[in-house]
Amino acid sequence: MDAFYASVEERDRPELRGRPVIVGADPRGRGVVSAASYEARRFGVDSAMPIGKAARLCPHAAFLPVDMEKYARVSGQIMAILSEYSPLVEPISVDEAFLDVMGTDRLLGPPLEVARAIKAHLRREVKLTASAGVAPNKFLAKLASDLEKPDGLVEVKPGEEMAFLKDLPIERLWGVGRITAEAIRRMGIETIGQLAGLPVQVLERRFGKSGRHLHALARGRDDRPVEPFTPPKSMGAEETFSSDHRDLERLEVTLRAQAERVARELRLAGCLGKTVTLKVRFSDFRTVTRRLSGEPTQEGLEIFRRARSLLEGVRLVDPVRLIGVSVSGLVSSDADQLHLFPDPAVRRARLAQAVDALVERFGDRTLIAARLLMRPRQQD
Repeated sequence: MDAFYASVEERDRPELRGRPVIVGADPRGRGVVSAASYEARRFGVDSAMPIGKAARLCPHAAFLPVDMEKYARVSGQIMAILSEYSPLVEPISVDEAFLDVMGTDRLLGPPLEVARAIKAHLRREVKLTASAGVAPNKFLAKLASDLEKPDGLVEVKPGEEMAFLKDLPIERLWGVGRITAEAIRRMGIETIGQLAGLPVQVLERRFGKSGRHLHALARGRDDRPVEPFTPPKSMGAEETFSSDHRDLERLEVTLRAQAERVARELRLAGCLGKTVTLKVRFSDFRTVTRRLSGEPTQEGLEIFRRARSLLEGVRLVDPVRLIGVSVSGLVSSDADQLHLFPDPAVRRARLAQAVDALVERFGDRTLIAARLLMRPRQQD
């Protein structure tokens, strides 16, 4: 979808159309931009940019808070429409998905016509525009969908993969961020075509196993199937503070709240996680991460204890701008075998489920850890 959050807001508030629209944190705070309309992007505003910088670049924009409940509802409508064209739909975010339309030619026509039909259906039903890429594999389809936004449609036919890629900059390859791009440029490589011309052994010596992957992508090869029911790989929460600080008590209280939020998401998804990851970003944007693995868990207190032990190993020399916790190594909670007699872990799990039921019925502050009672709701 094109500038999804901002486009939904413009659809629902016609007076915003034609104006720069920025969805995200309060511009007086320290959060980030979640979405920017194309009018705002002309001023240099983009997603994940600090909201203060966005306000300086485009002070006359309409700044709106994130309404995730509304966006999720619209996302459900979009995914339902996509499923009418293929049973193989793989959502990769709230506003983006892969479809495998192989074998639908007799019913729906060639793939390019399917993409046109989907775009028209979305415009008609949800009053939003989408950009589509049609290609032999996921990498090329994703790349093609980004090239002519908004309301774009780009096709890469079988046999044209190398011609399509050859003049594009190396940053267009999946997995090539700033650091990898700098390393590739030091080899005298600027375009994907130049990278594809290197022997794969050269890339393997320089980048290890990922070198072979880069070489395959540069030649337009990607064998991953469209997977409709891919389970989540991790769940997490993070928070940008309204002002940088070194207050250890405040950091721990923030982690406690985040751990409870992540634990509830794990329980709702029927998952347990083995690895807890702590993320700390300092005032100079230096970011450190620490990981600790143990028995699979979906308990907020256990997640917090692991995160706190990781925080104890981080030197808080500079003020902290952001802190977050995530849980990965997920397994199904169905695999968690209950013992014949309840042990403390089983009792805590049952207690958590009872709390979830109360929260679901009476609200998210019905039962909370005592340590969080005085914690104000964050607006960032």
